[in-house]
Amino acid sequence: MNKRNPFKHLFMFVLVLALVVITAACGNGDSTKEKKGNSSWDKIKKEGKITVATSGTLYPTSFHESKTDKLTGFEVEVVREMAKRMDLKVDFKEMAFDGMLTSLNSGKVDIAANDINKTDDPSRNKKFAFSTPYKFSYATAIVRKDDLSAIKTIDDIKGKKAAGEATTNYMKIAKKFGAEEVVYDNATNEQYLRDVSAGRTDIIINDYYLQKLAIAAFPDLNITIHPDLQFETGEKGTSIVMKKANSKELKKHIDQTIQEMLDDGTIAKLSKQFFDEADVTKQPEVELK
Repeated sequence: MNKRNPFKHLFMFVLVLALVVITAACGNGDSTKEKKGNSSWDKIKKEGKITVATSGTLYPTSFHESKTDKLTGFEVEVVREMAKRMDLKVDFKEMAFDGMLTSLNSGKVDIAANDINKTDDPSRNKKFAFSTPYKFSYATAIVRKDDLSAIKTIDDIKGKKAAGEATTNYMKIAKKFGAEEVVYDNATNEQYLRDVSAGRTDIIINDYYLQKLAIAAFPDLNITIHPDLQFETGEKGTSIVMKKANSKELKKHIDQTIQEMLDDGTIAKLSKQFFDEADVTKQPEVELK
C-alpha cells in the first residue's frame, strides 16, 4: 500500500497561490496602460470634439473681439488650427486658471490652453501632461509710471500688493520676493491695469509679451513695465495641458500636430498676428535676473 505524502496538498496549495499572485501582478501592470477604447483620445475621436478650457479675458492669447464678441487670440487660434488638422470640432469653456486645472482633473474638459507653462514643479507634473511647447518668454513687472510703485530693486517688492491669480507661476514669483497677494478671479487685463494705475495694487508680474501689449492698449493709464526687473520663471515654454491619466495617445497626436504647425510656420504666423510682429516660437535673447 502506498503511503500518502503529507506535503503533497501543501505543495499544491503553495503552487496555486503563487500562480494567483503572478497573475494579479500581471494584471496590475496592465492596469496602468491605456486600454483601447478607454483613453482620452478614443473618447475624443468617438465624439469628434475636443473640449478646451481657456479664459477669454487674457489679451492677446484668449479674448473677445470688441466689435463681434468672437472668442479669439493666439492660443485660441492655435487650438482651432490644431483641431482642424486632427479632424475635430472645438468646444471652448471659459473659466479662471484654477478652474482649468480642476476641470481637467474632473474630466469636464479635455485640454487647457491659456498661456500655461511647463515647469519643474513636481506636483503639477504628477497630475498633468504638457504638449510640445510653442511659445517662449519671460516675466516682467508692470508698475506705476510716475514712481515705479516705489520699487527700485527686487528687494523693494516685499510688502507691495501684487495682483494676479493665486496659483500661477507669476504669483509664485511675487510671493517669493515677499509681496502681498491680491487675487483676482478671471478678471480682464483692464481691471488689473487700472488697479495698479490707481494705487489699489502696486505690481503685476506676468508674461513680457502680454504685458507689452497691455501697456500699449491703455496709453492713458499711469503704468509702465519696470525697466530693471526681468524674471527667470523656470518655464520650459507655453504648452497645451491635459490630465496625465489616460492621455498618452492624446498627447502623441497633439505633439505631432503642434510640431507640424511649428515646422510649416503656422504658429509663427499666428504669433506675428497677435504679438505685434514678434515671433514667440523662438527663445528670447534677454539676460534675466
